[in-house]
Amino acid sequence: MPEGGNDNGQGAIVFFHPDLGIGGAERLVVDAAVGLQNRGHRVVIYTNHCDPNHCFDECRDGTLQVRVRGHWLIPMSLLSRLTILCAILRHIHLVLHIAVSGELRDLKPRAFIVDQLSAGLPLLRYLFPAQPILFYCHFPDLLLARGRESTLKRLYRVPFDWIEEWSMSFAQAVAVNSEFTKSIVERTWPRLKNNVETKVVYPCVDIEPKEDEEELLKDGKVFEGEKLILSINRFEKKKDIALAIKAFAAIPQDQRKGVRLVLAELASSLNLEHTTAKTLITALSAPASVPVLFLLSIPNSLKAALLRSARLLVYTPANEHFGIVPLEAMLARTPVLAANSGGPVETIRDKETGWLRSPDDVPAWSDAIQRALAMSDAELAEMGESGATRVRSLFGRDHMAARFDTIIDDIVGQERSLSVFNTIVNVASLALFFTLGLVISSVYARGATTVSK
Repeated sequence: MPEGGNDNGQGAIVFFHPDLGIGGAERLVVDAAVGLQNRGHRVVIYTNHCDPNHCFDECRDGTLQVRVRGHWLIPMSLLSRLTILCAILRHIHLVLHIAVSGELRDLKPRAFIVDQLSAGLPLLRYLFPAQPILFYCHFPDLLLARGRESTLKRLYRVPFDWIEEWSMSFAQAVAVNSEFTKSIVERTWPRLKNNVETKVVYPCVDIEPKEDEEELLKDGKVFEGEKLILSINRFEKKKDIALAIKAFAAIPQDQRKGVRLVLAELASSLNLEHTTAKTLITALSAPASVPVLFLLSIPNSLKAALLRSARLLVYTPANEHFGIVPLEAMLARTPVLAANSGGPVETIRDKETGWLRSPDDVPAWSDAIQRALAMSDAELAEMGESGATRVRSLFGRDHMAARFDTIIDDIVGQERSLSVFNTIVNVASLALFFTLGLVISSVYARGATTVSK
């Protein structure tokens, strides 16, 4: 096992993450851990689950020390239900296991960084009162939970929604991924900001060039001879990929000559001829007369090629929590057109690194696309260089790690105390709400099973 860096006599920084798979939250945890390790800290990540065949390279190649604990007693779900309850119980099992065994104490932890699940923070605080806790809130879970149309589901969520806010108050600081998310957190839990300071720590992108990307630059670009408008996003309704198609369709046909819109899957009803491809070979073989091309499940190599080849990235989601793709585009020196709400407002500079427009104003999006098409190569390169400079200066791994380091230094020096009265009240409240949660969960499970039958 890797040692996870040297603690320099200060103790280890210990991360807790429920499932270390491949996703945006996991990418942030890995980047933060590697960044702090590069700054001289010893870093250990605890998780309930990490599949070597489905995780980031740093978690399996020895770069990071990952310890899987608390995974055998409680399943991830019961009959594909009660996922949040099982996740909380698994997390508490993990904390109890490494605390009782003395494993966590042996690390001499300097600070804890926990994300996604806050329910274990009270237990962690009582077991290790001298170590500060930083909780990273990607977005309030109570706003992400689906199915609240059902009365039973709303009742099921009551104790867990309460536990989410209550348990976060046991952290010395809460970090979020953008000023937009910070405003949502403060609006969702107005009392929380009176007890815990909320700080912004932007996610990062890898700003170091890769060998295959350098070769790509030498070999040229895909769709040579065409002007490429690009949209990269998941195929979900909330991502509003239709906005890109509507804006593209609004461009006069004579101005669309030699221009191709490349995006994810979406059946078009705007009388635009289109084709669908899964690989670069089939994509490049698409006739030039087809202006709209859908690419399915593109690999990173193809994504990198498209970003470097595009004249403009069209990023359509409104109120996005943060948005990594615009950063990847700007790093590739590609201007970005995005909604003037959510995280992109903080990453994109209007008319400097791209454009910000209302997602309700299709003509404005169409006009911005036409501006990008009409710009000279020199003007486009200047805007692209501004974007790359911005990303390298504000959104690299080193910058994010330094931000984490500063926050940890701040909370390590804070006074921490727990009164006996509050302890009794908190334990009683937690027991009550867990009992309520178990009762409602069992009712919800029975009701869901009955409905499915």
